[in-house]
Amino acid sequence: MGNIKPLVLDVDGTFLKTDILLECFWSGMGKDPVAVVSASARYLLHPERLKARLAQIAPLRTDLLPVNPEIKALADRSRAAGRDVVLASASDVSVVKQLAADHHLGGRVFASDGVTNLKGGAKADALVAAYGENGFDYAGNAPVDRAVWEHAENVLIVGRHDAIARDLTAKGKSVTEFAGGWKMRDLIRAIRPHQWVKNILLLMPMIAAHNFQMSTLLTVIQGIMAFSAAASCIYLINDLVDLEADRLHSTKRNRPFASGAVPLGVGMAACAGLGFFALGVAAWLNPAFLGVVLIYMMLSLAYSLKLKRMRWVDIATLAMLYTLRVVAGAAAGSVSASVFMLIFIFPVFIALGCVKRLTELTLATSDERLPGRGYGRPDRSDLLNVAGLGIVGALLIFFLYTFSAQARMLYPSQWLLWVAMIPMAIWLTRMVWLGYTGKQDYDPIVFAMKDKMGIGILMITLSLMFYAAGIWQQWFGF
Repeated sequence: MGNIKPLVLDVDGTFLKTDILLECFWSGMGKDPVAVVSASARYLLHPERLKARLAQIAPLRTDLLPVNPEIKALADRSRAAGRDVVLASASDVSVVKQLAADHHLGGRVFASDGVTNLKGGAKADALVAAYGENGFDYAGNAPVDRAVWEHAENVLIVGRHDAIARDLTAKGKSVTEFAGGWKMRDLIRAIRPHQWVKNILLLMPMIAAHNFQMSTLLTVIQGIMAFSAAASCIYLINDLVDLEADRLHSTKRNRPFASGAVPLGVGMAACAGLGFFALGVAAWLNPAFLGVVLIYMMLSLAYSLKLKRMRWVDIATLAMLYTLRVVAGAAAGSVSASVFMLIFIFPVFIALGCVKRLTELTLATSDERLPGRGYGRPDRSDLLNVAGLGIVGALLIFFLYTFSAQARMLYPSQWLLWVAMIPMAIWLTRMVWLGYTGKQDYDPIVFAMKDKMGIGILMITLSLMFYAAGIWQQWFGF
């Protein structure tokens, strides 16, 4: 048994379906972003020191990191046959040792140590020094691993590297290939296009001002496109920051980055592309809309990095983010947004923010606080009370609005606005109750856009308001 050559496994992208350096970076961004940014700037040209520092800032739960099932199975079979299985990585030695212990791979590892960046040629030299020329088999996934494959007896390649595989085969190496890579549909899933439906809120100012000009509509649609890109940019950051919390969640563990379906580097590139697109379109529309998009992205980033973990602050922030969508619609279409409307929708979104947390808590499997959140199941009654206050506040503000000069000008039949408050109250109360009983998904706005009964109630409300404004009479002559 002692003469069996060891199986040496690269870690990032080979044994794991993720990258430890990027895992440390994003874990640190969620726990101490100032320290991470400082370390990244200080050690940008010294990767071995950067890896060691990031590993100190935010220790990883290596037992949660997604493994490549084929390589893991190979490692288990090799160990069962009495063969040494060794991890060799450019990641920091402290993390690699912990990972090896989690998977019972033995105590010996090869990794960066804060002085040497064990990558490419440096890794090859270390392995040859330990096992001799052709004294080991090596599994890797990147072109940089070719420096190691050249000195291994048997080559194991994860992913499509056809030219390298042909060349090594021509040199007499035994080459075994394993599936790798990622799928575009998984990246699209991470971008969450289904969430773009929330940006229909940008149409509210145009509708409230009874401005139905095609030019205004087209401009607002461009604004919706920019806001959708901005939102997806932040969704990606949110998922990157929330990797550990998602892996501890019963369903979120299947998200593309948490599960390893999409590499973190691909997510970061997509995030940058979406951000540039959003800001470019916003700048092209007008400075006011650009300002709103910038505020939205900065507040969303603060929410992802810190605010969502702060009790009650997270709900207020969610309400502000939804409200900013309405402000963005006014800015994009150059439509005046009523102060009453903004004051009205904020408590509505406070209620819906509570619904989001109520749904999560109702669907939780224990009374423990939700991973990465400040709430546990015992908080459901408090959330229900705050949601109720949001409903009462919104209806009261709407009632006061019906007496304003603007309302009298836009809605000659004032009494119909009071009638419209009935289905409005029913819709809000129903949303809260569905969240409290766990009959929604995790986003109330997305749920509302798919809820047929709820849409019917909203259409009744809107129809009554249109009739009060004389719009139906103007369009259809009754």
